[in-house]
Amino acid sequence: MSSKETKSGPTKQQKDSIASHETPVHTYMVVPPDGGWGWVVVAASFCCNLVVDGIIYSFGMFLGVISESFGESKAKVSLVGSLLSGFYLMEGPFVSALANRWGFRTVSIVGSVLGGLSFVISSFSTSVEFLYITYGIMGGIGFGLIYVPAVITTGFYFERWRALATGIAVCGSGIGTFIFAPFSTYLIETVGWRGALLIQAGLIFNCAVFGAMFRPLVPVRVNISNDAEHAEIVKEKEGEKSDTEKLPLLLRIKLARESLQAESMQNLDHEIEITSAADDVVDANHHLKVNNNIKYPTAIEVIAASTKNLKELKESNQSLYDSNHHIKSVSASERKLNIMELKPESKANGMPKHRPRAMSSSSTRSRRNTGASGVRPLYRDDIFFGASLTKLPQYSSQVSSLNYTLSVTRLPTYNDVMEEQTKSCKLCPEAVKRTLKTMLDTSLLSSPSFLILCISGFITMMGFYVPFMYIKERAMLSGMASQQAMLLVSVIGITNTVGRVVCGLVTSIPGANSLLINNVALTVCGLSTIFSNLSSHTAYQFTYASVFGLSISCFASLRSIVIVDLVGLEKLTNAFGLLLLFQGVAASIGAPLAGVFMESTGNYDTSFYLSGGMILISGIMCYPLAAIKRWEQSKAKSQMPLMRSES
Repeated sequence: MSSKETKSGPTKQQKDSIASHETPVHTYMVVPPDGGWGWVVVAASFCCNLVVDGIIYSFGMFLGVISESFGESKAKVSLVGSLLSGFYLMEGPFVSALANRWGFRTVSIVGSVLGGLSFVISSFSTSVEFLYITYGIMGGIGFGLIYVPAVITTGFYFERWRALATGIAVCGSGIGTFIFAPFSTYLIETVGWRGALLIQAGLIFNCAVFGAMFRPLVPVRVNISNDAEHAEIVKEKEGEKSDTEKLPLLLRIKLARESLQAESMQNLDHEIEITSAADDVVDANHHLKVNNNIKYPTAIEVIAASTKNLKELKESNQSLYDSNHHIKSVSASERKLNIMELKPESKANGMPKHRPRAMSSSSTRSRRNTGASGVRPLYRDDIFFGASLTKLPQYSSQVSSLNYTLSVTRLPTYNDVMEEQTKSCKLCPEAVKRTLKTMLDTSLLSSPSFLILCISGFITMMGFYVPFMYIKERAMLSGMASQQAMLLVSVIGITNTVGRVVCGLVTSIPGANSLLINNVALTVCGLSTIFSNLSSHTAYQFTYASVFGLSISCFASLRSIVIVDLVGLEKLTNAFGLLLLFQGVAASIGAPLAGVFMESTGNYDTSFYLSGGMILISGIMCYPLAAIKRWEQSKAKSQMPLMRSES
């Protein structure tokens, strides 16, 4: 093609191709099945939560016997259980990053093996300090590797029934507390605390079986019409896949412009390069930078940009090529996304050579790589949202659930895909770095409302584990029989389960104020804990356990909803990661601090005053959050005209 022909505009054949282009955009992506094997995943997640949380919340059963065995104070021994609960929360962002790269199944199986081994080793411990490392830290890391995949995998399998599926899965926490309190007591009485740890280790190893049920979802082909308003799932017929369809199209979204240019250049082949907005950004050492997930385009944004570009091509009379015989970018918006570029590669005879860089050797391998690199769970904005999606304007505003999936799924980068397809061995792959960058982005702490929420969550967790740890010991010190005292923890577990169900039903009511419900529940929880010392009567103590279990369940159930109300859905993953860090640190020091007060006073009254006061303060802190959020929004609006004038 001569330079003269290039500058004179598109040929008649090219114009006809533009006018007649009707090929829909299509992609491969994960569409939550909302059923089928998903219910097996829910059952497996339920069992994982049952074992992990059941063991964590019932550690108070071991407190007295381990203290006597090593001749150490209960405050010192309580740090063992606190480290376990703290580490499995603190490592949440890091486990999420691993699961994003290697999947729920692999991570949960590794966690089961590590957690089981830690309990086996702990059964041979010779000191409390030894338990700090094996039971607390090593066990906490193993539990985190089980817990995080169990929590978020249901959100990857469900959209329409997400609230129900997540509710069933997390109920394993309350049921586990209900079961493990008497079960652990029975084991301690029959085989001793060391034998009890060995039996619990066997149960933890079984979580590997449950984790193996977290089967990865297979990407399906999705056709999107050229108006970018409708999409449909289609099944491919065997043997009808072209070479182009074998490419990892999820991360590129096969643009309509590609088909147009392919038709207009029937005698020319092109090398395909796939990039994303982040791929062009390098640091001072010439290394690619990895950004927060919200910096990357969603699938729906790419489709909208490609549709706009196609319309511009149909209406314009511009040349398809620049002075260097390269295909020109047709709009600024596409250039900003930089999703796909087609560049001719010259040969000795002047004809380009076809070399599809991202092509795999077989369709099976291509599909597997597409699923692994193009549908990473942490690239979904709503992966940590456990309530009904109808509460999200992003869901209700879409014409279909598939459009919603496209609107909350962020695209991988070219480098991300190449790491997957070439099986390159890196200490920290991009899929891991991008997740860590998202979940640990501290810029979100500049929001006053979110900072207050983090501090409130920290204070809540300071008092959260105290009743679980010491309620049995306090009841026995007041004269209650050991068998009855042990059941207090079981009551907290069963009422916690009931509370989660009730809370889910209440918040599903249109207009329900989740933040207010959360604040009232924390207030009731704090006050009931403060006044739990008024009487040592059995009925009074069981009533307190019931109120505590019901009220504290709201804190866990409403966490993701409150976050979305304050910072928005696209920042949910970032906010959740920071909250896990705050809460994990607090969980590690809360119960031991309460134990120190018990050792200094000789009773548990001060410990429960401290716990209740912390929870009460955390609830009071959150009452003005709605007003502070409105102030933030008004301040941001007032600054927008100033920023525009400066630009």
